[in-house]
Amino acid sequence: MSICTNCGQKIPKGAKFCSNCGAPAGKEKKAAVADKEKELLKGQRISENIYLCPDGAYRWIYEFDMVKNPVLLFTVWRVMAMTFAIVMIFVCGLTLIEGGYDDLMDMLGHMAGFGILLLVMMGIGVIAYLIVAQSYGWKYMVLFTMDEKGVEHRQMKSQFDKARAMGWLTAAAGLATGRVSAAGAGALAATRDSSISVFEYVKKVKAVRFSNVIYVNQMLFHNQVYTSREDFDFVRDYIMKHCRNAKCIG
Repeated sequence: MSICTNCGQKIPKGAKFCSNCGAPAGKEKKAAVADKEKELLKGQRISENIYLCPDGAYRWIYEFDMVKNPVLLFTVWRVMAMTFAIVMIFVCGLTLIEGGYDDLMDMLGHMAGFGILLLVMMGIGVIAYLIVAQSYGWKYMVLFTMDEKGVEHRQMKSQFDKARAMGWLTAAAGLATGRVSAAGAGALAATRDSSISVFEYVKKVKAVRFSNVIYVNQMLFHNQVYTSREDFDFVRDYIMKHCRNAKCIG
């Protein structure tokens, strides 16, 4: 037996409607279930930006202007410089083996030309970066999922604004526990690419407070974790605590 939420009349077990007012039976049960699912969906909000979700993972969304904060461009430049250096070392070694010391010195005498080539490559990198930034709507938005095993970096599509992304975050929290079907059905479609850093294999963690970025580097795979200034210490400490085999800087 249940109580009608509309008029307070007792409703016999098995009845579909209240005999007094005609309201559907079980309405209060459905409302309670909906409230419970809503609570599970949101999880625990530990800061303005970070949620501790029911599956035990921390999730947050970070967005920055790709022109005002060109941290991705600096990463591209660093990769290009490292690639250039590796090629130069290989060429120098090959020249030394095949032509001897004199040929190596002669080649090094043309280093200015190689430097100009590097600058041209970096200029092309800037143009490519601006093209990509324009295709992203000049904004870079990322959903981060962090638990005891690692941290996932999942880029959001350019058509998402911050408000829609926060709603998506709520849906993702429910999706992780199987509580959401319709809302979570298109969740993965809302992202571009994802990458995961496994804490067990991380060799170096470098926190740069100025740009609100934490570099999480494995042997052959490097990742970047972005966070707001007020959450920086929490995310940095959590990552460093769980990267037991890593050298931590910052």
